[in-house]
Order: sequence, then C-alpha cells, then structure tokens
Amino acid sequence: MFEHRDSLVEIDQQITLHEKLTVAHKSLNKTFPFIVRIAIAIYDPETKVLKTFLHSSGEDNPLDHYQALLDDAPSLKEILKKGLPRVVNNLLTFETGGREHTKRIGRQTYEASYTMPIFKNGIFMGFIFFNSNKKEVFIENVLHQIDIYGHMIALMVINEFNSIETLSALMKTTGHITHARDAETGSHLDRMSRYSRMIANALTEKYDLDDSYIEHIFMFSPHHDIGKIAIPDHILFKPGRLNETEKKVMESHVQKGREIIDDLLDNFGLEKFDDINVLRNIAEYHHETMNGSGYPKGIGGGLIPLEARIIAVADIFDALTSTRPYKEAWSNEQAIQELKRLAGESLDQDCVRALIENMDEVEQIQKQFNENTFG
Repeated sequence: MFEHRDSLVEIDQQITLHEKLTVAHKSLNKTFPFIVRIAIAIYDPETKVLKTFLHSSGEDNPLDHYQALLDDAPSLKEILKKGLPRVVNNLLTFETGGREHTKRIGRQTYEASYTMPIFKNGIFMGFIFFNSNKKEVFIENVLHQIDIYGHMIALMVINEFNSIETLSALMKTTGHITHARDAETGSHLDRMSRYSRMIANALTEKYDLDDSYIEHIFMFSPHHDIGKIAIPDHILFKPGRLNETEKKVMESHVQKGREIIDDLLDNFGLEKFDDINVLRNIAEYHHETMNGSGYPKGIGGGLIPLEARIIAVADIFDALTSTRPYKEAWSNEQAIQELKRLAGESLDQDCVRALIENMDEVEQIQKQFNENTFG
C-alpha cells in the first residue's frame, strides 16, 4: 500500500530553490535521461538585461556569470513576441551567428533545446532552458510532460521572488512608517546595488561565486541600513559631529538591522531562501573594516563575510560621488583616489580593484540611475 515513492517529495521540504531545481531535474531524468541541463535566466526590466541565475547541471554549465541585453538575443525576443515556448531539435543548424552566448552553448555540444518563458501575472520574468544531449527528442508527447515540470519550476521561481519582494516591502514599509530616509534615495540604492553586483561578478573566479549568490547580493544590498529605523531622529539627522554616546547609539544600527531581519524571516516563514545569510551578513557586518577597527565585532580581513566587504565599497563609492545635504558630490576620479587610500586598511583591496577596473560599467550605471529633483 505504501510502496510507491514520490520522486518530488523533497520539493515540499524546507530546501533552497537550487536544491528544488536539482530534485526536479532528477525526477525528469527518470523519464527523459537525455535532458542534461535545466537552467534559469532572469530579466531585469530596468536595464533590459537577461542574467543567468540557476542551473542543475553541476560543473557542466557554459553560461556561468553571463548577462546580455535581451535585444542582443533576437531568438529569445521572438519567444516573447509570439508568447510561445521555442523548440530547437537540432542546435547545429540554429543561430550560427557570433554572439557570445551562442558560442558558449555550441561549445558544450548540446544537441537540442526547449525554452519556456516565465511570466508572473502576465509580466515577463525570465526563461527556463531544457538542454538535451540528443537531437530530435522534443516531440509533442515529450513536450506535454516537460511542460508540467517547466510550469512547476516557474512557480518555484515566482514563489522565491514573491517572498523576496514581500520581505523587501516589509522592510521598506517599516522604514517609511518610522522615518523619511532622505539620505538613502531610491537612485542611491539602485546604483549601489548594481555596483555590488558588478564587483561580485568581477570576483567570481577568485572566490568561486555562483550566479545565485551574485543575484542575491544585488537583491539584498539595498537593505544594508535597515537598522537605522531604530535610531532616534535627533541622532540620525544631527547635522554636527556625534558625541561618544550618540556614536554608540548610531553604531547599534547594525545589530538592530540583524535583529529586524531575523524577526521578519521568522515571523513570515522566510528562513529558507537561497543565500539568506547574505542578507543577514550585509546588515550586520558592512561597517567592519579590514584592519579590525570597525564594528560591531571588530573582526578584520577574511573574517568579514565577502558580501559585506563588497557592499562597503559600493556604498562608500556612491556616497562619495553623490550630493548630500552636507556635501557636494565628488568626481569619480576623486572617489577612486579615496578608495585607493582606504584599500587594505578599511576596505577590501580586491573589491576596490574590481570597482576601479570596471569604470565603464560604473559610468553606465550612473547615467541610467542619475539623481533627479525628487531623488
């Protein structure tokens, strides 16, 4: 009576999205062993960039840390135009052009592919790719079964992003109720979160970072100062220098931020995100310094989580190059010199170097998310 084992039972457990994707792939392989890779790419509507996010193929992944404008992938744009999935049963005869993503897929010797768009309430979110090591396998009766898995995976992705959006909305709403955060403009958060992702991308080889980790740095970095909602106005907005007592209160925002995040995750059952400790570490450790003189714990060097080291550089650079009520914006050149001065003492040298060596992208971000009259 109880001999059958549900091959998807683990999906209902408290495991990460990546683990769920792997479970779905293993289950699908029992019927269709030729499917060697399932991958997810997500879309950033503000920059119109498509980014690799998750895959289930272990080390076999030709598109790690890859992103491109959707406009540079006409075959994928055609999927959106038609509103239908795409079947390519012979990849050797498909897209022989010189685009980088096409070359990488071609080098991996996949023989066929099936691509499904992901929509949330009619809004495009990204794609799911099923890659095969055999040609001519995506026939109608096979596709009907794969479609079920595709929609299940899409719902898992949507649920993950809904949870992140819920968490972000909770933190933003809490902040708005408590204070008007005039120093933390939307444009500042847009820029520093993208600087953070850019820095993380540049460090992928040295630190063996995956796409999910990088994307979660981007998603979570705007909430680094959530703890400031617990700081009294007379300290938070004091125009002059803080005294020692006030300084201690201000520094407490990192512990308070960690406490707020832990409470939200616990109260709303959101503890099982992929890379959820990235959010905790960003809030708690972004004021630690490489020489150990920072707070709250006075740890230094590699003891500081990488995500906190990344956010520190991104946040300081944007603060330097932004206008504030108490200062004019510095030029990029002035800010770079200051980062170099701080590198190795306060800031991580690898993170500083990663930002400086990608100034073309920095300038593109600044241009796109320029401060306006309303911040």
